[in-house]
Amino acid sequence: MKEYMQRYKFNGDYRLRMVFQREFSKVVNEQKTDLIVPIPVTSTTMQTRGFNQVIGLLREVSYQPILRTKASSKVAQSSKTKEERLTTKQPFILESPEKVINKRILLVDDVYTTGRTLYHAAVLFKQAGCKEIGSVSLAR
Repeated sequence: MKEYMQRYKFNGDYRLRMVFQREFSKVVNEQKTDLIVPIPVTSTTMQTRGFNQVIGLLREVSYQPILRTKASSKVAQSSKTKEERLTTKQPFILESPEKVINKRILLVDDVYTTGRTLYHAAVLFKQAGCKEIGSVSLAR
């Protein structure tokens, strides 16, 4: 999985999204949820890589990209140590918070490492009044 992520995310081999796309999308679509929200990448990552690896894994999934990174979020989680990840400040902004009130939210990410990324996203959704938050990650 480490080699897969290296090639897919960091070497930018976008074709590799298809390896897990069908099965991962099936798992995501089977969840009882109102809104599916992929974890975003920074604008720097998008410019460098050219794609969001989480969205690339979603096929025939109706998702809402209402989470975005703050402009100050420039350092990728993957380049941080565990300690640095655990002390990371809130990197996200929730657009259209009114859309999540009393909703069941499913956060989708590619890799669950320390859980900090999902924790930060979940905090924003809870503050906005969502009813329930779950998550699905491709790998841990």
